Amino acid sequence: MSDVVEKTLTALPSLLSLDSQAVAGKLSVTSKLGNLIRNITELTSKHEEEKLIKKELTAIKEQVSSPTTTLRQMKEIMVRTIYCEMLGYEASFSYIHAIKLAQQGSVLEKRVGYLAVSLFLNESHELLLLLVNTVLKDLQSTNLIEVCMALTVASQIFPKDMIPAVLPLVEDKLTHSKEIIRRKAVLALYKFYLIAPNQVQHIHDKFRKALCDKDPGVMTASLHIYLQMIKESPDGYRDLTGSFAAILKQVVGGKLPVDFNYHSVPAPWLQIQLLRILALLGKDNQSGSELMYDVLDESLQRAEMNHNITYAILYECVRTVYTINPKSDLLEKAAKCIGKFVLSPKINLKYLGLKALTYVVQQDPNLALQHQMTIIECLDHPDPIIKRETLELLYRITNAQNVTVIVEKMLDFLRQSKDEYTTIDLVGKVAELSEKYAPDNGWFIQTMNTVFSLGGDMMQPDIPNNFLRLLAEGFDNEDEDRQLRLYAVDSYHSLLEKDDVQFPQRFLQVISWVLGEYSYLKSDLMPEVVLDKLVTLLDQVWVTSETKSWVMAAITKLSSGTTCTKTVSEVVLKFSTSLDTVLRQFTFELKHLSEDRDLSVRVLPLDASCEDIEVDTSLSFLDDFVSEALARGAAPYKPHHQRQEELSQEKALNFEPYGLSLPVSLSSSSITGRQSPTGLSLSSGLSGNSAERAQKGGTNTLKLEGVKKVWGREGYLPQKEGPDEGAAQALSSPAGVFPQPGAPVGLTSQPDLTFVAEQEQEQERQQLASSLFVGLGSQHNLCLMGKSESSLQRFRRKNKLQETPGVIERLSDSSLPSQSTMDSLLDNNILEPSARVQELRQITTVQPGTNSPTLKDCRAIDNASHEGSPSSLFLGSNMVVVQPSTEGNELPVSRLMSHLPAELSGLASSGMEMVCSDESLSLWANKIYKQDSLVLVVFIGSSTFSSITEIALQLAAEELKVCECPPHRFAVLKAHGVAVCQQCMLMEKPCAQAVLAGTVSYHTEAGQSYELRFSVSFTLSDFIRPLMLSTEDYGKLWLSLTHDVKQNLKLLSDEDPLLATLNALKEKLQLHVVDVIGKEGIVACQLLPSTPCLLHCRVHAGKMAVWLRSPSPHLPDCLLYLCQRAIQEL
Repeated sequence: MSDVVEKTLTALPSLLSLDSQAVAGKLSVTSKLGNLIRNITELTSKHEEEKLIKKELTAIKEQVSSPTTTLRQMKEIMVRTIYCEMLGYEASFSYIHAIKLAQQGSVLEKRVGYLAVSLFLNESHELLLLLVNTVLKDLQSTNLIEVCMALTVASQIFPKDMIPAVLPLVEDKLTHSKEIIRRKAVLALYKFYLIAPNQVQHIHDKFRKALCDKDPGVMTASLHIYLQMIKESPDGYRDLTGSFAAILKQVVGGKLPVDFNYHSVPAPWLQIQLLRILALLGKDNQSGSELMYDVLDESLQRAEMNHNITYAILYECVRTVYTINPKSDLLEKAAKCIGKFVLSPKINLKYLGLKALTYVVQQDPNLALQHQMTIIECLDHPDPIIKRETLELLYRITNAQNVTVIVEKMLDFLRQSKDEYTTIDLVGKVAELSEKYAPDNGWFIQTMNTVFSLGGDMMQPDIPNNFLRLLAEGFDNEDEDRQLRLYAVDSYHSLLEKDDVQFPQRFLQVISWVLGEYSYLKSDLMPEVVLDKLVTLLDQVWVTSETKSWVMAAITKLSSGTTCTKTVSEVVLKFSTSLDTVLRQFTFELKHLSEDRDLSVRVLPLDASCEDIEVDTSLSFLDDFVSEALARGAAPYKPHHQRQEELSQEKALNFEPYGLSLPVSLSSSSITGRQSPTGLSLSSGLSGNSAERAQKGGTNTLKLEGVKKVWGREGYLPQKEGPDEGAAQALSSPAGVFPQPGAPVGLTSQPDLTFVAEQEQEQERQQLASSLFVGLGSQHNLCLMGKSESSLQRFRRKNKLQETPGVIERLSDSSLPSQSTMDSLLDNNILEPSARVQELRQITTVQPGTNSPTLKDCRAIDNASHEGSPSSLFLGSNMVVVQPSTEGNELPVSRLMSHLPAELSGLASSGMEMVCSDESLSLWANKIYKQDSLVLVVFIGSSTFSSITEIALQLAAEELKVCECPPHRFAVLKAHGVAVCQQCMLMEKPCAQAVLAGTVSYHTEAGQSYELRFSVSFTLSDFIRPLMLSTEDYGKLWLSLTHDVKQNLKLLSDEDPLLATLNALKEKLQLHVVDVIGKEGIVACQLLPSTPCLLHCRVHAGKMAVWLRSPSPHLPDCLLYLCQRAIQEL
């Protein structure tokens, strides 16, 4: 018996009993679990293991079914069942008994029961419903262990639909007196936020309290939620930048308890979380970045390179330094840190250095030049992970001058790699680089052929689709289009000339499509020849049915331009009886088109693959057929989701304890199936959004006999050389060491030969470096992946849409002071954030002959504000940021309203709001609520006694659609004049809040140029309009909607709370109350222009249970959030 098994058996009593000392010997000798483990370790084959486990599961099944089995015995049985499941053998018969064990017994029995349930069940398991009331009861228990177990299970396996049942109780645990309860509650809310963010949006203030908790563990747990929220919307949390910097400063300074240290490093994982948060908050935020400089400098100094965990901290520091607004001192220290990583002989550090270099190379390409020889050496490193990360770095620095060398290195690695993930990743990168930087047509086609051959059927389908679309859409040059297509035809025809060559299926599909579309371009290539080659593919066994369909489509296209009817007739005769329905359909189309030449020419014209085709989406040509069928008694068509509704027999989820019951007036209607809500029921089944549980089972174990040890403490272990090789290496002189003058000549010439070979290798590396890193110096134009290089890109598709101007950068101000202790974080600036400044003024004066600062100049300045990227809106370095002035330049609102267009006067509006101003100009915004759209009216008012010229207003938004948004331009605005711009707005993707950013540029009479930036906030309620429906139409529409959300909302205090609440929501959110019957009501609204959303509400247990349905997956969540906010504000 091995020592490992003995230690395992000794540790098992702690799981089964608190008194481990008393039963340790008994378990090791006579326990059934101990015997099971011993028997399994003594087996010699997989077959014997399966036989033993099957016998054990049979015995367990008999024991759990026995009425005499006690809870103590059931606890031991569950542990054995867990062990069998861990080995990969299913024991589903025990799942219900695990739930029963969690519902009853002492703390030890419940502990094992909860453990088994969390391991056995997934989020979509049907038995999980039986656990809801148990968790609710334990969450209200006074026993801390039971509360902890309930919180753990709720955070692990509870799906989206069960969150409303436990959410109020989990919220209450945020104020529990015990820190372990508060910590687990925060983690449970973090899981809820990941799977249903709309259901926890109303408790963001409590997250801030968790961040200020006196216990460091609770504060650390809250960082997970904040990291996720800041990733989604960093602008909403800029005010917390100072707080996070203060926390990091205390952590780095060792203010936390010693229990948080790991290898004498204070709370390393907490430091990593905080650094990631600061990187997100400091990006494009000068004021926030300044709060981080000191603590980042201290982190770089304190993290000594003596352990793996400090390397991880340094890596995150480097990423943060290069993400926030630059500071020269920090950039230099981060560059030195990257150099130490890259030059380290340890593989782990070298990989970390390459990864950091890959991240920062776009900001500072000179770092790659400094370590170019090390990068070249890494291309030949024995560790494939190092080679792959080096190729990733080369991918980042690819430009038009070095693309051929880098792509060749990637293809060489692909030819040797057997890893599927690496193949998929590199194939996509090579295809992207080939399209972006191809030097000529021949190189592009040959490279893509290699990509299709090496990638095979593992590559993403987008790669061949993009390639075919590139050929079909063409470029700006018609001659270039023809040459590229002609080269592709030559290449693919020559490939089909080869015999006994099996191409990947997707490559064959590309070949078939290209030859079918463009083989006519080659004048000396007869269609009959291509036809014969394609027909040969149809006879190959290794060609799949899908590929044969592509080939048949190409044959159909070629047959329209040839007179070779014999070959076509043979194909039709052979495949008209095929068992493949798709192939048979193509065959009948080929037969019909070959018999009607005129129809064939009209249907399949030459070079018309990208022509727009009018599609009758309503299928109106079937109206007569449908009418006749209905007249003969056929049933009307029902959509798939409606049929699913009618077939569904799922019951309503009741999250209340069993002791409570529904009111008598509702008991009959609340147990019906999921039918129309006009029947006044709110029942549904589970609609969990988690993935299905992986299928269990396994028949093979891992065999390690004869496998060499290639991984060790330092990472990848190079293979040891043989004695002869070692001796030869010992005789050779070290690389780069020259012999001393006058040294005696050795007895053999082997050292000299080795030295010469090393010199040749060094020259080859120098040549490769000059080819790889060309174009990265300061004397060359910078050409990096991710940068704007439209002028260097060879293949540019025809532009169909004019892109919106660059996204306007938004700044926010934060000035929270740093504090020295964890308790001092309880500050009102965190708990109650100050109102955000909505109006930002940025004025840029451009003098004649002044150039914009470069990236190098910006990094030389400690307090640089922005990089000199093309997307920057700053025209010069003399930028002034001040608060908007509201004295002396405000225009009367009545004067502005007099300029409102006549067709908009009298409509509901949000009121006038000044968005930005300076000494010369002021901007006001007013939102007009039309029935079919939202109109934003912008008033530009002059505050000077001189004229303003060349006024240009530009708008840009990511979440909103600005209908037909050309720049609004005004040649002249007279003194104290007013110009009006109006723009229709729509929200394409529903979201709770959206921001429209804009810029106004103008010139004064003195010739100076000014630019103002502003933003206008929108909410979903701005785009919600009432949807007028009858009760019958409401019921029909309800069954046709698929996406739904359920939640309990607070009722207003009134004689009729339901009606009062619905009327309040109607006024605030522009909803239409369709009908109210007793304690249930139905409401309808729509998101402009025509996305409906239906609400079904009923009063239950003092709450209003709301069920929302819409065809949009995001609209119910966002509307529910607005309802929660509206009720809280009342």
